[in-house]
Amino acid sequence: MADLIPRQPDATPAAYDAATLAVLHAMEEAAEKHLDAIRPHNTKRGYANDWALWEEFHDWLAERTGHRLPLTAVTKGTLVGFVVWLDTIKLAAPNSIDRRITGVTVTARNEHSVEVPKAATVAARQALKPLKNDPERVARGRGKAAAVTPEQLRQMNAAVADGLTGLRDRALWLVAFAIAGRSAEVAALRAEAIVHVSQGLEVHVPAVKGRPPRDVVVHYGTNPDTCPVRAWLTWSTTASITSGPAFLPIDVWGHLGDRPLSPEAVREIIARNAERAGLSVRLTGHSMRAGFITTSRRAGKREEKIREQSGHAENSPAFWGYIREADKWTDAASEDIGL
Repeated sequence: MADLIPRQPDATPAAYDAATLAVLHAMEEAAEKHLDAIRPHNTKRGYANDWALWEEFHDWLAERTGHRLPLTAVTKGTLVGFVVWLDTIKLAAPNSIDRRITGVTVTARNEHSVEVPKAATVAARQALKPLKNDPERVARGRGKAAAVTPEQLRQMNAAVADGLTGLRDRALWLVAFAIAGRSAEVAALRAEAIVHVSQGLEVHVPAVKGRPPRDVVVHYGTNPDTCPVRAWLTWSTTASITSGPAFLPIDVWGHLGDRPLSPEAVREIIARNAERAGLSVRLTGHSMRAGFITTSRRAGKREEKIREQSGHAENSPAFWGYIREADKWTDAASEDIGL
């Protein structure tokens, strides 16, 4: 019977001495360096993109809370919030979100010496689990952004919110459409660089993410409801914006902020207003840019004039993809062939 009773240790094991701790620490560092060295370049680049999204999430969070959390605060709350943000704001596919969780936790540990609690990653993947069972979410990211049409812009105008927020939102998406602007470019627009002239607006689109700046013109529209010139003048006059960021955050009490909107906020405004209008397609920030190119082409505008507005390079595959989409019913090969 005595043999079945576990033997108690004679003494508590001694703590590691300083020399042992030093060797173990050196081995830990060597292991991390070795793992980093054999990690594929694409994986490293993916982790860098994941961390950039984590930073963008913190920008978005700070705009809404008025307080900026440290990027190293990778907790249960922030990581679950990151999952929800990726799903509802970025409209990311569940598998993509799963990879982002890994990228953030690995980067936090390796680059910022932060040990993410296991409870945080477990909670994040619990929040992700039902998303992986949603066919619509799983199908995300499998195609180009939907190009908005003038009719859809009119639908969005009809459903726009009342008050200052509605004036800002309408001006934002119409200006984004008219300059064929990327979300980051719209966020970076300056009021003093949008000049009203008799024909419309002369707009300086600033350099963003290494892309060159450009100067474009925006004519008055024939439909007052979707005229970007009138929308901009109404917003800027009502909000008394003559210099500084062209588009500003507005809190729940209708107070203007003093910092520019983030690119993510621009995308969110467009997506939210499209949903509010009940559009049958999901619009993203890029929908305005794609919509301008296809709409302009269908109106018979020349490729070089469209490229001047959008800033695309002459040999851009994306640009020529939009042109082909716009032209596919023009002189179609199946038209009038005797069928």
